[in-house]
Amino acid sequence: MWRHSSYLGRLMLALTLIAFIAMTGCEEPKLPSPFAASDMSGQYAQADFHLRDPAGNPRSLADYHGKVVVLFFGYTHCPDVCPTTLADLAQVMSKLGKDAASVQVLFVSLDPERDTPQMLADYVPAFHPSFLGLTGNAAEIKQAAQAFGIIWQKRPSSNGNYTLDHSAGSFLIEAAGRRVLLAPYAQRADLLAQDIKLLLALRQKP
Repeated sequence: MWRHSSYLGRLMLALTLIAFIAMTGCEEPKLPSPFAASDMSGQYAQADFHLRDPAGNPRSLADYHGKVVVLFFGYTHCPDVCPTTLADLAQVMSKLGKDAASVQVLFVSLDPERDTPQMLADYVPAFHPSFLGLTGNAAEIKQAAQAFGIIWQKRPSSNGNYTLDHSAGSFLIEAAGRRVLLAPYAQRADLLAQDIKLLLALRQKP
């Protein structure tokens, strides 16, 4: 009796394994992403912001339907990451050629205490005339940053001033909000341009 039960147990296990292999073998293989940046659409497709440009005009993603938005969070007193990123994005705009007209780079300040509208108006377009700085009150900036998973923290410095540690990636957002990519800090300009061109090509598709 014991041998019979053992045989049946092994038989059932074998049949289960065969069925599992057959089922997994029928699944469609996942295609590699065509993007160099990480596709974060599942996490951030509904993310948005409600801020103001230096002229005081309200801004949200709805203002940029028909374009690809490159969204970066930083601050004007940033010693390295922010100016480097904006300079890299200026190179991207050059590589895009005529497609640059369909791209809007937005720099969201995480430092409303120091980044006045006038300072943003002077600082951000210095890297490229089409770049736009955005600001708001502390609550509005917090809402925008949290919507995109941005982490930042104030670090007091020895001279009585402070710096900000913050997430350094750039979001590439297809205008209708269906696709959101996250490019790492210091991503090559040609790869960013390639992803933007692909987003522009896909923007009319569901």
